[in-house]
Amino acid sequence: MFRSNEPTGVRVNTRTGPGGVQFAGPEWWIPALYLVVALLVQSEILHYFTLRGAQLSIVLVIVVWYGLRTDLLRAAIFGLIAGACEDALGTQTGASWMIATTCTALFASALSRWFFADSIPVTAGVVFAATLLQRLIFWIAMSVWLGYPPGYARVHFHQALWEALLNAIFVIVASVVARRFEDRRLDERRAR
Repeated sequence: MFRSNEPTGVRVNTRTGPGGVQFAGPEWWIPALYLVVALLVQSEILHYFTLRGAQLSIVLVIVVWYGLRTDLLRAAIFGLIAGACEDALGTQTGASWMIATTCTALFASALSRWFFADSIPVTAGVVFAATLLQRLIFWIAMSVWLGYPPGYARVHFHQALWEALLNAIFVIVASVVARRFEDRRLDERRAR
């Protein structure tokens, strides 16, 4: 799930990568395919599985994953597209998801300048923070479009904390599974 164009077995900071490499992120069709699958799963299946009112947001995880591995412009475009798709599938949100997801993608991409994007604990921490940021911006945008319902701030914050925890756990599990398969593939290539 978390592969990129980097040479097999070598992990490179996408900001400082090997000399002369302008873009070391994944090819465009990989995150696009992940986004389509995530949108389908999130809109059709995941709303049946909630924990204290929160549900896993695979779309946000994919946006953060892509933002951590690309530059600001590509991250913003991807976040804009993902947010627009979420707004199209949602009801009465105006452009709130588009604004919030774009800002979250920019946040993730800007943070990736200071650490390796393939560090599992750091990525989980960024996903946790990005989830809270996305929810904050979403509810600010919703208050501009439709008016914020007074008295629900604590409920929405509680839900955002649970969603951030679910997203961070998902990233940890997905990263460990992806690395396990990557290590197997490397071992098979070395055995040949």
